[in-house]
Amino acid sequence: MIKDRGKMKWVSMMLPEHVQMLREWADEDLNKERIVLDEQQIEEMNHIIAEAMEHQLLVAISYYHQKRYHVMMGHIHYYDEWKKQLNVIDRFDEAQYIKLADIMDVRFV
Repeated sequence: MIKDRGKMKWVSMMLPEHVQMLREWADEDLNKERIVLDEQQIEEMNHIIAEAMEHQLLVAISYYHQKRYHVMMGHIHYYDEWKKQLNVIDRFDEAQYIKLADIMDVRFV
């Protein structure tokens, strides 16, 4: 009976440059394109942000950063008009800053 080692047998036949190129290709495959929001979605997000700041409600914010989408849960502490970013206190009581232009969706939790 022949014992097959699976992926191990192919690693020795590949050059390190090829392995690095395959890893970079896999990372690039995870990159996403930024979606464009229309005015109605932006207006709805503004209402949710204002209500969450007023009543200190827990929200889930999905945002676009470095070609990927991320989700953060927390309380919106305040909006900095000068820097155009939200100060969010996350679940670990740490302050996080999210640029308003990067926010894709805001929902109550």
